[in-house]
Amino acid sequence: MTKKTQTTARGVALTALERIRQGAYSNIELDQLLSRTALKDSDRRLATNIVYGVLQHRLTLEYWLRPFIHRKLDSWVETLLWMSIYQYHYLDRVPDWAVTNESIELAKQWGNPGTRKFVTGVLHAILRQGLADLDTIADPAQCLATKASVPAWMVKRFVDQYGQPTTEKLLTAINQPAHVAIRVNPAITTMDQVTAALDRQGVEYRPSEIAPDALVITKGEVLSSDLFAQGAITVQDESAMLAVDSMGVQPGDRVLDACAAPGGKTVQVASRLTAGQVDALDIHQHKTRLIEKNARRLHVADRVVTHTLDARQVDSAFADSTFDKVLVDAPCSGIGLLRRKPEIRYSKRPADSDHLHQIQLAILNTVAPKVKKGGIITYSTCTILNQENNGTVRAFLADHPDFELVRTKTTRHVKDDRTSTTLTILPSDFGSDGFFISTLRRVK
Repeated sequence: MTKKTQTTARGVALTALERIRQGAYSNIELDQLLSRTALKDSDRRLATNIVYGVLQHRLTLEYWLRPFIHRKLDSWVETLLWMSIYQYHYLDRVPDWAVTNESIELAKQWGNPGTRKFVTGVLHAILRQGLADLDTIADPAQCLATKASVPAWMVKRFVDQYGQPTTEKLLTAINQPAHVAIRVNPAITTMDQVTAALDRQGVEYRPSEIAPDALVITKGEVLSSDLFAQGAITVQDESAMLAVDSMGVQPGDRVLDACAAPGGKTVQVASRLTAGQVDALDIHQHKTRLIEKNARRLHVADRVVTHTLDARQVDSAFADSTFDKVLVDAPCSGIGLLRRKPEIRYSKRPADSDHLHQIQLAILNTVAPKVKKGGIITYSTCTILNQENNGTVRAFLADHPDFELVRTKTTRHVKDDRTSTTLTILPSDFGSDGFFISTLRRVK
């Protein structure tokens, strides 16, 4: 049955969405299914669109489905109905009859005649009665949360931190497709050489607005290119590149990357070194091996030393005042990645930030003595929740008078008109991921 349903775009999408509901990562699961299925390009795009569209709009789809359902559904039936509503409402080029026929066929393949009949009845009722008007939701926060398909608690935090107008822009941005950005590897090539190669391959791109070594791919495939295989480029979000960009790494620096896997920032640091070294930590050996693999592909393995070590145990491996610079790209809630990993919005809870704040603070407290006087800790996250960002920085500084917060600066002067010393990038600012960067200097 499963094999049969994976021979169509919607069958692949239903299989992927069900596995994601069970805990699979959307990008990994979908990539694996597509690699095992002989779909033409248009069907691959349709499957991808449905998977990410349903994940991005799930709360909206739940709201629209609710009036038509009066009993508990099997998970896959509910998912199939979400898929159908998504296509009816958001995919203008797909005729309703095609969506209905394909959905009924999937219900027949996955279930029994009773299930097929039930799905047929619900879909016909939806087409006959239409979908509820979201503007009739009385509570303003709940209305905004349902429209954007973001939990109400998260919307309220965004409004508290950034205000209503910015929150509305932010919520619109996270439901736009994520783009692919690449970083040119200065260890072995130049921007001119890479753009010339992309031109020859017919790949379309635009320069990054915020990251100096970056290009945004607008059309074409780069992961299967010789440029990628040879280590001339790597895929990395523009916002994530700014953490290292802000560090001012010098050729002879000794740098600690305290939370390094999978190694994107480790190899970015290493590409700026000649006589220096970056020590990269991760608690899991298979992840340190991944860092090493990335370092070899990017031709910087001679400048990277990996350690299978919890960052909170650095005392066991390094003497105090060892490093010129430390990067703590800390474990976080990942709320800045909602566009790229839409499913995480449904699994996060307010208490997660409380727990992560303590872990972040513990890492900073442990690595602080390892920085030389005059050296810096760059603390960054891929979340946009203040408790894990400025809240963690304030808590660290309160216990560490030997550190001061200095203004985070980037090569492209990103948001230099801001009033804050730290740098927060929202998904609505530049079309990149949400990210936070702070710079802590040891003064004594």
